[in-house]
Amino acid sequence: MSSSAIELEAALAMLEANAASADAETDWPSASWEALSRAGVTGWVIPHSHGGEGRDAPSLLEGYGRLAGACLTTCFLLSQRDAACRRLRDSGREDLCRELLPPLARGERFATVGLSQLTTSRQYGRPALVARLAGDKLVLDGVMPWVTGAARANHFVTGAVLDDGRQVLVVVPRAAAGVSIGESLDLAAVRGSLTAEVRCEEVALDAKWLLAGPAERVMTAGRGAGSLETSALALGLAGAAAHYLSEEAKQREDWRAAATECEASWQSLHETLMQLARQGATAEDAARLRARANAFVLRTTQYALAAAKGTGFLRTHPAQRWARQALFFLVWSCPRPALEATLAYLQPPG
Repeated sequence: MSSSAIELEAALAMLEANAASADAETDWPSASWEALSRAGVTGWVIPHSHGGEGRDAPSLLEGYGRLAGACLTTCFLLSQRDAACRRLRDSGREDLCRELLPPLARGERFATVGLSQLTTSRQYGRPALVARLAGDKLVLDGVMPWVTGAARANHFVTGAVLDDGRQVLVVVPRAAAGVSIGESLDLAAVRGSLTAEVRCEEVALDAKWLLAGPAERVMTAGRGAGSLETSALALGLAGAAAHYLSEEAKQREDWRAAATECEASWQSLHETLMQLARQGATAEDAARLRARANAFVLRTTQYALAAAKGTGFLRTHPAQRWARQALFFLVWSCPRPALEATLAYLQPPG
């Protein structure tokens, strides 16, 4: 086994050992994050030219699944950091890439995204975050309502709306005047993700921080693995629950049919994920997989909780954590069509 593989196994063990506290406490999971840095995980999505590993989509999603099975909270943090890295990487802004990506690859800095106001959050009424041109500056005012790892971020990749309806994608330094971070939200799960609201009050940015736009739909650029990562995390979590169920079924025949079905379903969904990662996923392909993965993680974690009986309802047992975390996939970047498709999968036949 290579040294990098050994480091990854050590990181997975560290994540699993600290998964309960990462889920339950509003504290940065420092030991787990440091283990990811040592294992080179913070360089997975970053190109070789900027100090990273530059993994292709299949191996990246495979890695996400393993990490999510060990600790969804830490993997969620990584996914949001990687989303910021991808936006930087694909922006064509080599000056910003040279400045920001190498320390991100080494795990020395943390960046995250605040983009839900352009996709799924606060889509009615006035835009949550607006921008205006003031001379050679772009001035932001409003809020990013859902920012993961907010308290630890050095930079935020966010989107805002101009008066004419066009959108911009920008990098906001944490140190910029007018940036403030709210208290971490009291979430039902993944509390260690330190998800919070970030407010911008007359934040004036130089042109160097503009990543994309102005454009009508600045978020429509191709996302590669990013369009499939939520499904990868759902399958990683479901895989942990399915493995538990299989272990229980070795001693309890009444759970063998459910365990067998979950194993077969996981394998089928995983194969679909890898196929889409290799060939490229259309928006429709990704949405269909997302709905199936959502329904599967909800069902499988409920099976695991039921198999664990009363013991599984104790905070000390992972089954209750898996079941709570599965609910997260109903609200994380889940637009109405994806939610409706998920609920359709959950409806009884007939």
